[in-house]
Formats: sequence, structure tokens, C-alpha cells
Amino acid sequence: MTSKSLKIALAVSVALNLFAVAGGVTYVVNRDRIERRIEDQRRPGREGPLAEVLADLDPAVRQRVRTSLRESALAARPDFEAARAARREAIDVAGQPTLDAARVESLLEQSRSAEMRGRTRLENGAVAVLATLTPEERKALAPILQRKGAARRAAAHGPDHRQPDDRAPR
Repeated sequence: MTSKSLKIALAVSVALNLFAVAGGVTYVVNRDRIERRIEDQRRPGREGPLAEVLADLDPAVRQRVRTSLRESALAARPDFEAARAARREAIDVAGQPTLDAARVESLLEQSRSAEMRGRTRLENGAVAVLATLTPEERKALAPILQRKGAARRAAAHGPDHRQPDDRAPR
């Protein structure tokens, strides 16, 4: 190789190394930013619609209700995970070159059944919590039985609290 080609190769090598270092730094910086956002979302006080419904309760009752509902959710988690796994498998089977319709239908049925088991656990846990409350507390917490967060917010704070897209009939 000539001196000129060595200089060109060195320049290309330095440029590629700088590009790789810049990419690595960008990855590290963005990863930290994303992790901070996720952590911010997990901080207390940012629990969403359920926190809004619980806000009007006595702090001791609120903590007891939150703990009971969390236990119900943790008990239902395997059912929801099984539902997602069965649905993913159904998608994989449906994407195969030859369609096994019976297998896809079976997997979708398993997914629906697992989801219904999970929903049943959540709802039964909510009813068990409601049974331990006073009539005023039950009235305030009744919206937890609604399936959509926006509907829980509206029930807890009145119909004017709904978002504009929640007001339109579906």
C-alpha cells in the first residue's frame, strides 16, 4: 500500500470509530432518559384513574383498599399473562404458511378464557373490598367496577370531568 492509501484508510477508520463512539454515547444517554421516565411513572401519586377515585377516602381506608386491590391484581396477573401468551401463540400459528384454523381458534378461546378468569378475580376482589366499607365509602368506590378509566373518572368527579372524546357515543 502506498502512503496515500494508508492515510485514507486511517482517516476512514478514525471516522468509523468516532461514529461508533457517538452511537454508543447516544444509546447510553437515551437509555437513562427512558429509564427516568419509566421511574417517574411508577412514583406514588401517579397511579391514574384509580387514585382519583380513592382520593376522597380517609387515608387509612384508602391504604387498606389499595392494598386489597393490589393483592387481587397480583392474583389475577398469571391469568392475564396466560391470555397474552395464548394470543401471541395464535398470532404466530396464524402467520405460518399453512393455516391451522382449529389451533388458532383453540388458542384464541384459551386467551379469552384466561382473560375472563383474570377479570373475574379482579371484580370479585373489588366486591370483597366494597363489602368491608360503609355505604358512603361504597358509593365513592363503586366506579372501580367500571371497565374504562375515563368512565371511572367521570363517575368519581361528575360528567363534566370526561375528556372530549369520551362524550361521544360509541
